[in-house]
Amino acid sequence: MSARHLVVVVLDSCRFDTFVEAKPRSLARLGEIERRWSYASWTSPSHFNLLMGLLPHRSPKGVFASEVYRGEYRRFEERLGIDGISFSAMLPHLWLPELLRGLGYRTEARVSLPVLNPATPINRAFDRYELMERHNDMAAMLPTLPSFDQPTFLLLNVGETHYPYARPDEPSERWPKVHGVHGVLAHATAGSPSPFDPRQLSELRARQVAAVRYLDDVIDALFARIPKPAWVVVTSDHGELFGEDGFFGHGPILHDKVLEVPFVEGLLA
Repeated sequence: MSARHLVVVVLDSCRFDTFVEAKPRSLARLGEIERRWSYASWTSPSHFNLLMGLLPHRSPKGVFASEVYRGEYRRFEERLGIDGISFSAMLPHLWLPELLRGLGYRTEARVSLPVLNPATPINRAFDRYELMERHNDMAAMLPTLPSFDQPTFLLLNVGETHYPYARPDEPSERWPKVHGVHGVLAHATAGSPSPFDPRQLSELRARQVAAVRYLDDVIDALFARIPKPAWVVVTSDHGELFGEDGFFGHGPILHDKVLEVPFVEGLLA
């Protein structure tokens, strides 16, 4: 079997429950949507784990963490269609793009969030790594995709599901304005009144659901551009809080909803 293309789509900040509520139809081609857990509550460390080959996990009981890691690395044999992928194969770099380049892959990334810009350490062992001009325009990534004329690893960090949860055709003056909120604000003082309007928070959550529904067609267009067969993963780097227990956003927050993420993968044939 020849090496398969590997495409990983990360819907930044997308919660599991908003993703499920949106009912994206395009992903039925890959498999069942799972509820998994991110290794981190913020974009940069979560992508660092992902690029170590550690995708969101199932939080299994009764096993040693080392067994989980070994099993996750072995899964890349099926994903890539290549034997011999293991933890030891990742050494010494523990960096998936480095491993894939050694296997003859072209490695490319298109990112939406500036915290992942090409000057950061995340940009290592990529043949092409590009920060998009707009943070919320996955469709603009599609004309920039590689030719796939050799085995290719492609990472897409998608920003429509990140605050302000805006489609690219929505004028910025219509975006919600929450003072001081850029994914790092948390109000967690016990007994203090919430600074957030519950109705506004409900509207923000609804905007994330609408963003996933919009992206469904863009993901379908992505699938049409990817040569088959290819292994595709669609997930999120972390979740988001919309007022639960006094929290909003993500980052310096420890809460189930900021670690709970959607996950679906499968062979696109």
